[in-house]
Amino acid sequence: MKTTPVVRVGSRNSPMARWQTDWCIELLSKAHPDTRFETITMASKGDRYHGPLSRIGGKGAFVKVLDCALLDGELDVTVSCVKDLPSPHDRQPGVSIGAVLERGDARDALDLPAGQPPCALAELPRGARIGTSAPRRIAQLRQRHPHLEPVLVRGNADTRIARLDDGSSGLDALLVAYAGLHRLGQPHRATQILDPTLWLPASGAGMVVAEYRTGDTTIRDLLAPITHPPTATALTAERATLATLHGNCMTAASVHATLTGDTVTVHAAVFAPDGHTSIRTQATGTVDQPDAVGRRAAEQLLHDGAAALLHALPHCP
Repeated sequence: MKTTPVVRVGSRNSPMARWQTDWCIELLSKAHPDTRFETITMASKGDRYHGPLSRIGGKGAFVKVLDCALLDGELDVTVSCVKDLPSPHDRQPGVSIGAVLERGDARDALDLPAGQPPCALAELPRGARIGTSAPRRIAQLRQRHPHLEPVLVRGNADTRIARLDDGSSGLDALLVAYAGLHRLGQPHRATQILDPTLWLPASGAGMVVAEYRTGDTTIRDLLAPITHPPTATALTAERATLATLHGNCMTAASVHATLTGDTVTVHAAVFAPDGHTSIRTQATGTVDQPDAVGRRAAEQLLHDGAAALLHALPHCP
């Protein structure tokens, strides 16, 4: 009797992470109908801890438990939102990206308490408390809307939204990923979708990746068919910019790559935490050299003074 191969796929146990993993498995099942995929959920340190991420090592707190299980052989594949991955120079050795799924909407959105009349950031009253966990959003909020008060918040997106609605968060609004609202089935909550040419998105915004143990060619070949090439090109460019900037978990930086025909353009910025200073640039090149385009964008930022902003940041533990 023929045995059906089983591939163990690791996921964080938040609703959004489970949605992303289910989507990845759906694509893999279509590509490999004779393979069975088993989901194994884990609670990350980032999920359990609700204080500032900088105190527990930054964004790596979300993926470290999955990385360890993958490297220990407990998992064959892990699925993560790219925004939760550390910068390339801080990435766990031995873990490789095997598939890049099609990018969702990369824009940020304003989310108000349920039942409140819709409005935009500029229309909120002076002193309104706006919750976010991203230094990038805090810096841009201070720069573009100094009448508002950014508040550092933590927790999974569904929990933050529930606390906004019941009033327990003490916030007047949240800044969230629009793709996240879609994945939670709540895109209608966005009362303002922020223009990405003015309000730069996060590197990897809207992207999901499947990772594997470096050197495991069987799993590498299994993942390859579900990669979306244009998204993979954009990801390569954006990650190259981050790697060259060599920032940390406190860095307020935005990198967003767009593709038009055979051209890739990287829009990038570094912000001072107080929002008073920002350095922006863009670099353009051919889609067959996204890494070079991403590096060029970072080198231009550093040349224009971003190095001073990055060196002024406190170090992550």
